[in-house]
Amino acid sequence: MSHRVLASLSAAAVVVAVVSLGAGPAVAQTDVPRTGWGQPNLQGVWDFRSLTPMQRPRELGEQEVFTSEEAAAFSEDAIRRRSRDSDTSDRAARVAQGDIIPYNDFWFDEGTSVTTDRTSLIVDPRDGRMPALTPAGQRRAEARREYAREHVSETWEDLSTGVRCIQGFNAGPPFTPSAYNNNMQLFQTPDHVVIVTEMVHTARIVPLDGRPPLDPDVHQWSGDSRGYWEGDTLVIETRNFDDKRRWRGTTESMRLVERLTRVDAETLVYEFTVIDPETWTSSWTASVPLVLNPEPMYEYACHEGNYSMPGMLGGQRAEERAAAEQP
Repeated sequence: MSHRVLASLSAAAVVVAVVSLGAGPAVAQTDVPRTGWGQPNLQGVWDFRSLTPMQRPRELGEQEVFTSEEAAAFSEDAIRRRSRDSDTSDRAARVAQGDIIPYNDFWFDEGTSVTTDRTSLIVDPRDGRMPALTPAGQRRAEARREYAREHVSETWEDLSTGVRCIQGFNAGPPFTPSAYNNNMQLFQTPDHVVIVTEMVHTARIVPLDGRPPLDPDVHQWSGDSRGYWEGDTLVIETRNFDDKRRWRGTTESMRLVERLTRVDAETLVYEFTVIDPETWTSSWTASVPLVLNPEPMYEYACHEGNYSMPGMLGGQRAEERAAAEQP
């Protein structure tokens, strides 16, 4: 796992950029770096870590934005609650109750502040929270919880795609801030872009040449992406997701629309809209500011699949043998 350190001034620049953008459509920028063929240059390593929560905390009610003082206090409280080393953190209380908390603070890189003045990364619906689940979505969610309670690690398929080193827990698509490895690298040509996420280094190749999508029956872990330009905004539409990836309980009917807009030399605004009528009662949209990272992105070696999975499956077999030996 690589460790990233960004200057606080860069984070402040992101806040200014996002405040000027607001939650509406991105406007064309004339002073951003451009490629030799005239498109905005989106290439580079981009850091999307943030303490801004995906959903607005319920206690904030209808408050859409923080003051600077509230943002600083929220960040300080989030760091305290998430700390693996602090005796006053929420995790410390869980350890006292017998929970096992993996790793400590050294291994995590969630950031040190919120990266937008908003109280949530979700900008639509206005309440900053995901829409209600559909009845079918509720039934699927409850069925998954019930199955997980009874089948922790009976087979390798009971373990997440992250534990199995198939996909990163923050890699998506869409990619979302999480515990660590919050970086992606974008490569660009006139007719393709390639998005490589640091977590499990998934490479997504996005054609821009207008070719037709894959047959609807062809499903892939990262879906089937097609991109095009709307002014200075790169739009990527993705469908044909394989539901085995288990991203937030979505189905194979999910459609994802991503928008990437470079607003200045250091900032890329990433907005995504999730549409899955089989899971939520309406679509929802989040906006994540990304900061240019001057450091290279190193390969992430996923050891969980090499060690954790055999250990968990072996533990399950040991429990089964012990149960069989009981009178």
